Amino acid sequence: MDSNSKKNPYSIGLLLTEGFALMSYASLVEPIRAANLLAGKELYKITDIAVQSSRIKSSSGAIIPTKDATSDVFDLVLVITGGDPKKIESTALFDTLRRLSRSKTIVGGISGGPYLLAAAGLMHGYRMTVHWEHAPAMQERWPELLLERSLYIFDRKRVTCAGGTAPLDLMHSLITEHHGHSFARKVSDWFMHTDFRPAAGPQRAGLVERIGVTDQAILNAIEAMENHISDPLNLQDLSRIAQVGERQLNRLFKNKLNISTMGYYRGLRLDLAQNLLRNSSLSVTEISLATGFSGSAHFSSCYSQKFGGPPSSQRR
Repeated sequence: MDSNSKKNPYSIGLLLTEGFALMSYASLVEPIRAANLLAGKELYKITDIAVQSSRIKSSSGAIIPTKDATSDVFDLVLVITGGDPKKIESTALFDTLRRLSRSKTIVGGISGGPYLLAAAGLMHGYRMTVHWEHAPAMQERWPELLLERSLYIFDRKRVTCAGGTAPLDLMHSLITEHHGHSFARKVSDWFMHTDFRPAAGPQRAGLVERIGVTDQAILNAIEAMENHISDPLNLQDLSRIAQVGERQLNRLFKNKLNISTMGYYRGLRLDLAQNLLRNSSLSVTEISLATGFSGSAHFSSCYSQKFGGPPSSQRR
């Protein structure tokens, strides 16, 4: 990460948007507070900033006073966004991010913030990550982006982080780079963050934890399903990958998950479709194709059967 780590204090601007994720915010602020406290001096200076607003409400209703985003010169600015980032279409915000990117400031995004960086045209050619909920919509809208499912990524003058508690790991890495492993460890111990996750760590639990099943045939089949959403495999393909017969695979799914193999597969695709309906501007036809349905009519029928209403009812 290209920064002048010897400069004290290192100035960080937290660029907040309405409904920003409070957990992500706290996971950034608390390590900095602890670092300053343990050092006995201000190693880091945090300023809450916004565009065209002096007070920003978080996802939980907490109101944070903010300064104007142009009020200071920062070493690092992180835009923090929660909820549905595609609804944020602020020309002033995008202009501010572009202006910052042209300066010496390192620009980053937390939770849904990387979506806004992409919308501002600042992520082309950079490796990046985003909260897993927003990843499908970003992949559909900007297929050229170098999007990874990591916890956080440093790439030259860009920092992206998936949000949630991942900023704890991000800040541990930053403090380690600036002040060494020993001091960073003391900071993390201060608030009992003892299990450090690597940047490339998974955002979600593994299949075993998510579905509560340990049968390897089922796990192999579901992994194949998740890798073939837009181009669905048939039961014969899945049973070959699972290394069991078709009937046996169906029995396993019904016994362990109370659903047929292909019924589970269809549910996965419909869940992704619901995510895209809520978090992207793709048309129903485009979403039906992206999730492996042959046409809008078939997709709408399956969707209504699972969710109790047509796809159009899910638009936020």
